Amino acid sequence: MKIINFGSLNIDHVYQVEHFVQPGETIASSDYQIHSGGKGLNQSIALARAGANVCHAGKIGPGSEHLLTILSEAGVDTTLITKGEVPTGHAIIQVTPDGENSIIVEGGANRTISSSDVDRVLSTISDNDWLLLQNEINAISLILEATRNRPYSVVFNPAPMTPDIQHLPLELVDILIINEVEGANLTNEHQPSVILDSLLKKYPAMQIVLTLGKLGAIYADKNQRIDQEGFKVEAVDTTAAGDTFIGFFIALLSSGAQVDEALRIACRASSICATRPGAADSIPFFDEVYE
Repeated sequence: MKIINFGSLNIDHVYQVEHFVQPGETIASSDYQIHSGGKGLNQSIALARAGANVCHAGKIGPGSEHLLTILSEAGVDTTLITKGEVPTGHAIIQVTPDGENSIIVEGGANRTISSSDVDRVLSTISDNDWLLLQNEINAISLILEATRNRPYSVVFNPAPMTPDIQHLPLELVDILIINEVEGANLTNEHQPSVILDSLLKKYPAMQIVLTLGKLGAIYADKNQRIDQEGFKVEAVDTTAAGDTFIGFFIALLSSGAQVDEALRIACRASSICATRPGAADSIPFFDEVYE
């Protein structure tokens, strides 16, 4: 069994700032770093570090082969990543002293997924495999429609949230992983319990994980709800904390772990990630989470 992560690959430009820049304001950064990133890449590395057999599918542009090296060194299969002429996606990330971040993403090669790319990638998925998606590549609707009547599990993290997500065939998603902002956008509700009620009413067969940042996460399906408190840490940079949660949660769940155990370990991994600067570089290894 393997997990195909059809997702983004980015180069992150990270600026340490006293506060997020305001309209009309120019501020100086106290530090600048370049990291590998993208929700897709981050989640693939988290999956691999959590022990999953993961294959990343996606696109990069010229001069970005180091992203393939980073993934390969993390234990990720990169054979489904193709190289084109459109520049690799990148992100501009502001990080404040308390670890909060503000991100601008330019899709680049991530937004050039074609129908033939979709066919090629999905043809490699076996019945017991899992497919993981985020919203940093194009063709999400096409990919989801192509999974109709397929026996494998589909996991969707609709981030970043865009208006077209409301029109996606979300009934084809087995596991939806969202944060509070994304949940509010999908339901026009703001209380976690009401967000979950609204989504389950519309998609009764769906499993939903609502992440609550430092407060933890809630799992819900038509039969049960499970709450997991967050782990208290001194946050340095929360950039990849959500991606770390998703990678560890799906790795554990797909390997047969119970939901409560998967939630606990995923929250623990996410909290460790938040204590470190950077994106992919900050994702912990399996042994660190179980210490």
